[in-house]
Amino acid sequence: MAKSFVKSIVATEVDASTLGVGLVPINVNGLDQACFLIRIINNSNVTILISYDGINAGDVLPPNNILQLDFQTNSAPNGFVANLKKGTVVSVDSTAPGIGLIFLCGYYQEN
Repeated sequence: MAKSFVKSIVATEVDASTLGVGLVPINVNGLDQACFLIRIINNSNVTILISYDGINAGDVLPPNNILQLDFQTNSAPNGFVANLKKGTVVSVDSTAPGIGLIFLCGYYQEN
């Protein structure tokens, strides 16, 4: 049965000063829920590469920008459920260490 409410995962963060040496997980333990929407907030002074598999860069986010991925809106065919898989570890990297924080937020519906 469809539910008319959503919950948020606990926001996680990584310090940009730890970047520049390879992929660094924002959420070390992975997503605790399958999220229909995630938001990555790059509140740092460096461009970051974002990986959803720990190997390949899937997105690029310039300094002081927000990336919002709404998986339901982008699902095909329309009306099907599309979520970022529970357990997914989102990682980031940059060409050099930076100053500031990178945040990961997400939203899900309970089964």
